[in-house]
Amino acid sequence: QVQLVESGGGLVQPGGSLRLSCAASGFSFSSYVVSWYRQAPGKERELVAGITSFGGGTNYADSVKGRFTISRDNAEKTVYLQMNSLKPEDTAVYYCKARLRGAIPYVDYWGKGTLVTVSS
Repeated sequence: QVQLVESGGGLVQPGGSLRLSCAASGFSFSSYVVSWYRQAPGKERELVAGITSFGGGTNYADSVKGRFTISRDNAEKTVYLQMNSLKPEDTAVYYCKARLRGAIPYVDYWGKGTLVTVSS
């Protein structure tokens, strides 16, 4: 059974840090590009960060560059999002998505999300 399970969300004060995890099972994880998305109340889902299948390349939304770091451990089938210097505008549900490298049509798996709330 294919699963992506996010964890690590919670309530944090502005300026604080959180590390999100996305644990995969049921598919060949190292063949997938993984991305983190977020969706704030009343807003569309947006891309936060992505990492290539073996971790050699990463990309970030301008709004999180220098504050967030994406990484992966293929042996553990897990992708991480280290979030530092958090701001209230980072409040959102964070989702991870795995996309099979090179597949057309796309083969995507999504997790159910984890809530991050940045507030004093």
